[in-house]
Amino acid sequence: MKKSTKQVNLETKIKKRLHGKPLEIVEYIFSDNEIQALHDYANIVSIKRLGYNDHGPVHMRKTALNALKMFDLLVNSRVKFNLEKEGTGTVEDSKISVLVASLLHDIGMTVARAKHEYMSVNLAIPIINRILEQFYPDDITRRIVLRSLILEGIFGHMASQPVDSIEAGLVLVGDGCDMEKGRARITTLLINKPRVGDIHKYSSRVIQKVNILPGENKPIRILVEMSQSAGFFQVEEVLFTKINISPVKPYIELYAQVMDEDILKYL
Repeated sequence: MKKSTKQVNLETKIKKRLHGKPLEIVEYIFSDNEIQALHDYANIVSIKRLGYNDHGPVHMRKTALNALKMFDLLVNSRVKFNLEKEGTGTVEDSKISVLVASLLHDIGMTVARAKHEYMSVNLAIPIINRILEQFYPDDITRRIVLRSLILEGIFGHMASQPVDSIEAGLVLVGDGCDMEKGRARITTLLINKPRVGDIHKYSSRVIQKVNILPGENKPIRILVEMSQSAGFFQVEEVLFTKINISPVKPYIELYAQVMDEDILKYL
């Protein structure tokens, strides 16, 4: 299946940050025709049928990259993830759970928008089983633990119910951080008539960049840069909502700024 330049560039960025088993697993996912077909069709349903923004291969790769950046910042600050704290896995296992959940979280958009996180879980289970059987063939306990953690990340990404692990919380926030203007560009071109929900589309058009950086007093600093104040709606209604219920919240500094104006601090 032919991939877009954006997909390939994001895959390269993700792989450059990985080694060992996490790298092997993302390479497996990126070369898997079933997963690619699900990503592609999720975008057809989201954009062409429903008029929503990107929920396909680029978005899921951006979510994975965002979550991975934050993961590494937590590692650098010696924050322990749930698998390590609970004695059920390693930091590497936690990273794998975050990556797999991020790269599968929106496949339920192939079915419907409403409660698509439930459909993502149903569609993801056989794929997750296939991946884990390939890379953890002799460790049924580890497969059960990782599958549960991956499903928590997928199930919880809409902030419609709380998640309890740092790993799932990273998927939630990584998803929320993908709100730069390019994500809304296609639907803006396709749909001209106003409709309910357009504030999300137009507010996201003014988001210039979402920076994930080392924090000053906490491990993670998220700085949202925008061209107009309409972008504050996107920060407050989408990103802050997800951060606010995420177990990663204590480790995040959140800022937003209209270009050439003062920075507003949320966390």
